[in-house]
Amino acid sequence: MAKAKSKPKKNLVIVESPAKAKTIEKYLGRNYKVVASVGHVRDLPKSRMAIDVENNYEPDYINIRGKGDIIKGLKKEAKNATNIYLASDPDREGEAISWHLSHILGLNPQEKNRVVFNEITKDAVKEAFKNPREIDQDLVDAQQARRVLDRLVGYSLSPILWKKVKSGLSAGRVQSIAVKMIIDREEEIRKFIPEEYWTIDAHFQKDKQKFKASFWGLDGKKFELKNNDHVKEVMGRLKSKEYNVLDVVKKEKRRNSPNSYTTSSLQQDASNKLNFRAGKTMQIAQLLYQGIQLSKKEGTVGLITYMRTDSTRISQTAKEEASQFITEKFGKEYSAIGVNKAAKKAQNAQDAHEAIRPSSIERTPEMMAAFLDKDQLKLYTLIWNRFVASQMTPAVFDTMRVRIEQNGVIFNANGSKMKFKGYTAVYNDTEKDNTLPDMEVNDKVKNVSMQPTQHFTQPPARFTEATLIKVLEESGIGRPSTYAATVETIRKRNYVKLEAKRFVPQEIGEIVNKLIVDFFPNVINVDFTANMEHNLDEIEVGKENWRQVVDHFYQPFAKELGNAEEQIEKIEIKDEPAGFDCDVCGNPMVIKLGKYGKFYACSTFPVCRNTKPMVKEIGVICPKCHEGQVIERKSKKNRLFYGCSRFPDCDFTSWDKPIGRDCPKCEHFLVEKKVRGKGLQVICPNGDYEEVTTK
Repeated sequence: MAKAKSKPKKNLVIVESPAKAKTIEKYLGRNYKVVASVGHVRDLPKSRMAIDVENNYEPDYINIRGKGDIIKGLKKEAKNATNIYLASDPDREGEAISWHLSHILGLNPQEKNRVVFNEITKDAVKEAFKNPREIDQDLVDAQQARRVLDRLVGYSLSPILWKKVKSGLSAGRVQSIAVKMIIDREEEIRKFIPEEYWTIDAHFQKDKQKFKASFWGLDGKKFELKNNDHVKEVMGRLKSKEYNVLDVVKKEKRRNSPNSYTTSSLQQDASNKLNFRAGKTMQIAQLLYQGIQLSKKEGTVGLITYMRTDSTRISQTAKEEASQFITEKFGKEYSAIGVNKAAKKAQNAQDAHEAIRPSSIERTPEMMAAFLDKDQLKLYTLIWNRFVASQMTPAVFDTMRVRIEQNGVIFNANGSKMKFKGYTAVYNDTEKDNTLPDMEVNDKVKNVSMQPTQHFTQPPARFTEATLIKVLEESGIGRPSTYAATVETIRKRNYVKLEAKRFVPQEIGEIVNKLIVDFFPNVINVDFTANMEHNLDEIEVGKENWRQVVDHFYQPFAKELGNAEEQIEKIEIKDEPAGFDCDVCGNPMVIKLGKYGKFYACSTFPVCRNTKPMVKEIGVICPKCHEGQVIERKSKKNRLFYGCSRFPDCDFTSWDKPIGRDCPKCEHFLVEKKVRGKGLQVICPNGDYEEVTTK
């Protein structure tokens, strides 16, 4: 009997995600089998510290629980493979995943089996496999150092918080600084004292063209209008409608194109322009990077380069392709190739790979619209437009500044008119033209109207996700892979909450922050943490030893731990009277502070375990049952919506806030809704009625 033919051995490639595996296997052909590790396969256990401080901070890694079948499958595939290639993501985390895989599969880390590519396209992938390299131990060590530092901080502080404050609390290295920044900003807002000031806006006319000007100063000097007496002094000098043109300055102004996106700038722009949370932005970007199914001919293609980067660098090949595209579509004068544009690097930028850009400029958003869902298309369009704009020439404006005077009272008018669109032909971040009539010194203009207005200075704004990420990056805190996770973690821990898309500190967050500020100053010291990030970067390039960096942090931290254990007194979080009785046993209800915020509970707990969520009434009767109150509620994804207090007897819900009035046209209940470009409006959900309330 003839023996069955054994299957020919193939080259095994291990990536992180199944979607990425399918795309790469198609590019490499039948001699390769591509499988996914589905992220990390080895990590520190969750149940204990797992860092041997006495043994040079040796981490005790274990195979991740639940990954047994995946690991078993990887070992089986590796046993039958001709060659094994590790192709996890091109960053510290990806390098560490490959290092752990080599340990589990018994591979030699010095062998050239590591493959990296910045974009998942056929050419990029095939080129990468021509040049495999050894696992970069410096990259691995940089990731290990961060992991060990975060474990030492988190698993040392959390037990103290449990013992001294409340069980279930936790603290982290970067998250603690983010919370402190939010609390410090709130303290600024609380202490802020408004100051009065006035402005005088006027409309003038010359040759039938009207234009706006604002009060600037008196008798050739800048003058601030601090009160109504100052306004009266200015207005008292004005005797006629005719004003003299005192000065005219005409200039040509050039506005350079923005750089292509880094992780941080993409998250900020997606928040400001698309209203995307940082986590959502990264999830969509991950899908665009891993690959989208296009036509049958093209198959699955990675549409953008790697999305975790703090570099604004663009490869020469991509620049040349962009130049050709821009020249053909807009004209040679729009292409910036050859223009030496110095991209400003972020503090401590690793510059490991390129900025975020489309893998092919030829795949325009219009072409991709048929293959992407609504949110994917929005983000891809943002990335595509920004990259194309980054390779275009500056926009050019003719600007004009005019000073108008009567009896020593000076008004300023500024105008601009676009002379050459440049990059704004694709990415328009400029204001609309504000043209002034042609004027010369000693010309006469006529005043049409004059409007003094009282104002008060405003406190600094609370952080949004975008502004918090921006200040973390500017301070050198965290890295591209950490921003989204940081803002999500502090929100989930209920140390802060989002109100009107801005972070507001919560009581439990302020308690934990004060404790850390008082007893662990280095943990929340911005300069100290930024220097630690710099040391991690130095480990990555082989200039620092990771164990020494960890030891430099841990020795003073260990002393702070000892002091904290002795000196921190038990913080008693007293229950507040709720003002009503328990509907189960009749005893008074109280307000308790839990891990996820405040809630109502019976004062006899644990004898009576009756609890109720705290609800916020908005002062509107339910428009459906006309009995219950409309209250604020949260969805499973923590999104605010409005429902009836009689739920489940009444199932009324609304994403928008009801205002207690009905539509005069169709009698449907009206709601408040923020409309992009229009501000807050009262609208009818049926679309028949609209009232503008704010701009």
